Amino acid sequence: MKQWLRKSVVVLVSILTFGLVTPAHAFWNENQEVDKVKHESANSSYQQTSTNENVFITDKENVDRQQLINRLMIEAEKQSYEKFGSKITPVIEDEFREVILPKIQEAIEMTIAQYPNEELSSLAITETPSAGVGEKIFHIYNAKTREDIIRFHVRRDHPPMDGYYFNFHYHTRFDEYQAHHDLGKIYWDKNTPPKWMAM
Repeated sequence: MKQWLRKSVVVLVSILTFGLVTPAHAFWNENQEVDKVKHESANSSYQQTSTNENVFITDKENVDRQQLINRLMIEAEKQSYEKFGSKITPVIEDEFREVILPKIQEAIEMTIAQYPNEELSSLAITETPSAGVGEKIFHIYNAKTREDIIRFHVRRDHPPMDGYYFNFHYHTRFDEYQAHHDLGKIYWDKNTPPKWMAM
């Protein structure tokens, strides 16, 4: 159907129904829009994991690696500050941003580089850091297989005759999560730090 005729029909239907009914997208774009909507809903920006965690997922099939890394880093920083809570964040925020966050990005870049192009769109990031004394900050995983790709953690260290440190590290699936990859330490104080996510 010619473009001018399609437009005329849309305007006519809208006028006759006082705008309450509009022609279907399939009629307007000859099924192209319907296929696109179905595809986008299958690759929606948020899905659920088996534990009902909301996760961030890329919404394109042909994913640009750098855009993916940028989006993951935005989420990584957000999850980190959520884990630290309002009592720890003001004390370590600057050092975390200057020292640890760039190393987190390096680790993500190295991991993404090993991941097949065709599977990048299935990568997701968890949105529930562990509270209390748990180590988990966030994990990046394959939403299709539910397998973790890389796990970012922070542990509380208290060496003898010394104060408390936050030990940032990660584990990857490429070595079956066995190796402890160091990201750095941030000194807290001689006093016991508050629990994670404490307000």
